[in-house]
Amino acid sequence: MSRSSSSATITLPGDPPGGRRAMAVWAVGVSVYFVAVIFRTSLGVAGLDAADRFHVNASALSTFSILQLLVYAGMQIPVGLLVDRLGTKKVLTIGVVLFTAGQLGFAFSPSYGTALASRALLGCGDAMTFISVLRLGTRWFPARRGPLVAQLAGLVGMAGNLVSTLVIARLLHGVGWTAAFAGSALAGVVVLVLMLLFLRDHPEGHEPEPVSHQGAAYVRRQIAASWREPGTRLGLWVHFTTQFPAMVFLLLWGLPFLVQAQGLSRATAGELLTLVVLSNMLVGLVYGQIVARHHAARLPLALGTVGATALMWAVTLAWPGERAPMWLLVVLCTVLGACGPASMIGFDFARPANPPERQGTASGITNMGGFVASMTTLFLIGVLLDATGDDYTVAFSAVFVLQALGVSQILRLRGRVARRERERLVASRVETVHVPA
Repeated sequence: MSRSSSSATITLPGDPPGGRRAMAVWAVGVSVYFVAVIFRTSLGVAGLDAADRFHVNASALSTFSILQLLVYAGMQIPVGLLVDRLGTKKVLTIGVVLFTAGQLGFAFSPSYGTALASRALLGCGDAMTFISVLRLGTRWFPARRGPLVAQLAGLVGMAGNLVSTLVIARLLHGVGWTAAFAGSALAGVVVLVLMLLFLRDHPEGHEPEPVSHQGAAYVRRQIAASWREPGTRLGLWVHFTTQFPAMVFLLLWGLPFLVQAQGLSRATAGELLTLVVLSNMLVGLVYGQIVARHHAARLPLALGTVGATALMWAVTLAWPGERAPMWLLVVLCTVLGACGPASMIGFDFARPANPPERQGTASGITNMGGFVASMTTLFLIGVLLDATGDDYTVAFSAVFVLQALGVSQILRLRGRVARRERERLVASRVETVHVPA
């Protein structure tokens, strides 16, 4: 698809104007997502400490992240429906209260059971943030800015991950478990105040059309209509296939892999985790610009990222000897940094396939993909580590199984999505010709 036709598919009449006020409002919303990611990924730098604190093995440790992601994934469609019905501000407010309570509860948890409950509460609140931020972007910025705004949101989220690896890790080993997690929970209170004071769902004059809500019937229609669109399903599988390798690495298993399997110090392992985050932020800017200018680059970028990730994991795991060289680990972590930006491309398939009143629902369906894959892989790695006596080569081979499943579904759906996008482009041109100036 040419650049000109690409613009025609994503430029809509009556778009919000964007501008400084849009950036200010969006910045408030995305700050909530920033804090949510700090809380979500704080366990990634505390995994070994959590195992010692609660006296659990690898499978039980992975349950923390699995339960958190299970709640997150399970909440995506309900949250999408809530955002479509209630608007961004109300849903974000609920989310902030829940994830802050979860982080605070985790700080004071005296047992494994209460800690699990706290992570579940955190996952529930976290689930309400990203879809809300995506919806906020579509309400305040022109559609042609959609890919770049979405990538910027992902970039801010990775900045939250950077805070976890740099700040939370140091607090944890400086002031201890309770003080580190309880102190970080104050960030939730700050963003709640900012949001209540300054956040608005949409600019003046761009109120959404009123939609009649009829309980369960409305819910079924929203989900069914979103799912019928091949673009929504392709978006889900792109998100599924691209996101999870980095998510699993950052959320829980990266630090143990680098310390226990590769013999690195915690400080060096932390630097490599930081490299994943920095690479993610840089690649996110590049991918956002490419997709905004060349819509046809979406699938090659996604599949290229999957291929590069699979190749680097294969080389790392198959490296002769007990440990991979540092240069290879650096390349692996740099490539893993592209997984997050590639997963954002999934929303660039779902967004143009659905009208504004279904954006939240479609985004929720898409966003489930990567988190279901991450949850499954976290579980498989934990089980395989326990079954093989901490053989990370066998355990991390689970990555290839999930990637193969996702790629098969992407290839199956890509033709249908391309035909639907061509049909929408033709329809929009016809409509433009018949609309009087």
